[in-house]
Amino acid sequence: MSKSPVGTLYRGREGMWSWVAHRITGVLIFFFLFAHVLDTALVRVSPAAYDRAIALYKNPLVNLFEVGLMGAVLFHAFNGLRVIAIDFWEKGPRYQRQMLWGVVALWVILMAGFLYPMTQHTIHELFGGAQ
Repeated sequence: MSKSPVGTLYRGREGMWSWVAHRITGVLIFFFLFAHVLDTALVRVSPAAYDRAIALYKNPLVNLFEVGLMGAVLFHAFNGLRVIAIDFWEKGPRYQRQMLWGVVALWVILMAGFLYPMTQHTIHELFGGAQ
């Protein structure tokens, strides 16, 4: 069994992976916001280019990216609250693992609820049927 560095809280377990996921989701959300500001600015520069960009967003592949964005925002928000609890609640470090599993459970439940409404248009486009 390898020895973990002294003084670290996570030691390569669940907390470390939540740290990595928190950073990745934060970067993804940043790039989405950057792209969103740019595509929204198109309306002032070229309304036709803006209309083409909006039409592109109706593509089923882009819809899957929207689902991913929703997942990133939800995880980042709930994990951020967990990090705040770890930092400011005296018992936070002791319960950080249980709080992480609570974040994951809440994330799975909410994503399951969002999945169909968010992909309803794409399902209709790809497989036909009533919307």
